[in-house]
Amino acid sequence: MTVAVDFKNVDIIFGAEPARALALAEKGATRAEILEQTGNVLGCAGANLTVHEGEISVLMGLSGSGKSTLLRAVNRLNTVTRGNIFVKEGNRTVDVANCDEATLREIRQKQVAMVFQQFGLLPWRTVEENVGLGLELAGVPEAERKARVQKQLQLVGLEQWGRKYGHELSGGMQQRVGLARAFATEAPILLMDEPFSALDPLIRTKLQDELLELQARLKKTIIFVSHDLEEALKIGSHITIMEGGRIVQTGAPEDIVLKPANDYVRDFIANVNPLSVLTAWNVMRSMHELEPAGKDGWIWLDRRKTTRFKIDKDGLVTAAERDGKPASWVSVADVETTPDDGSQVFWATPGTSLKTVMLAIHRSNTAPVALFDESSRFVGAIGVRDVLQAVLRR
Repeated sequence: MTVAVDFKNVDIIFGAEPARALALAEKGATRAEILEQTGNVLGCAGANLTVHEGEISVLMGLSGSGKSTLLRAVNRLNTVTRGNIFVKEGNRTVDVANCDEATLREIRQKQVAMVFQQFGLLPWRTVEENVGLGLELAGVPEAERKARVQKQLQLVGLEQWGRKYGHELSGGMQQRVGLARAFATEAPILLMDEPFSALDPLIRTKLQDELLELQARLKKTIIFVSHDLEEALKIGSHITIMEGGRIVQTGAPEDIVLKPANDYVRDFIANVNPLSVLTAWNVMRSMHELEPAGKDGWIWLDRRKTTRFKIDKDGLVTAAERDGKPASWVSVADVETTPDDGSQVFWATPGTSLKTVMLAIHRSNTAPVALFDESSRFVGAIGVRDVLQAVLRR
């Protein structure tokens, strides 16, 4: 995977005596201790994080944890006291923490765009003019600018609102204007600083869904700041949790939920519903973990020994039984429409949500769910106990 943004030992200190503050930070001093002894504020200390192209990397933490401070260093809205932030630009990488002003200006115009929590629309400009502001400042010719603006307005569903002003739009629509303005620059890297936190819950959920739909098409590299863990679990490819200016854990959403690094992260995720992040892959027992059910390749799918498959040398199922009777298998995609008559075994792929798997187990009177890969090879199974262990995190 290609690296889009790489944070290397990033320290950010606000104040007149950064050297003293850095020395204390290296010794593990807290933000409060550094402030008391030097009058400086620790923004970030020793931050190391790699963000790959096309992923949504979410920075999480309580208020004052340093997440927005780190984000705003990518386009040098915050100055890095020590360390490097490498940003991919074409076939080269640029250290935005230490580059010259001309290079920084080019990065801001072409490589990195930003969406803020507050919509930041200029009230005397129409929607079209707000979306095209960055292009105008970059000197893009008017005809090209208008074409790109219309394309982005259509992308976010505001093509009929181009001549309206910000006060004529709802909060959600105004935030879409902010997204369109960032997309219009065609920058491959998008910084989003709590963009949905000022919106009502229903609107926020809708915009999260829309962002995921847009990302599926545009495949931007997005660094997203949030204080809402459910939001982070929903949209993030990776999640980084910060405390007191320091990164305490980085990982895939399921790793954060299943393997918290310390008590801080454990408390952070204490009230998270695991069904919002876990998939069949996180819960399943792989084929080599299943108990043999006789000779000739038969194996039990569940510990209660209600369901068994016969697997050939290529990993394909050649026979299936449930409760001692021949069984067929049905996709979990059809779980809502397939009545259980005791002769089916529901199957899923490893990427299927745990919630869907649970529904299939329920509809089949607690029969296990089989898992197949993209080549129809059997890879594992999920039973009731596997689900309970995952939900209870045992």
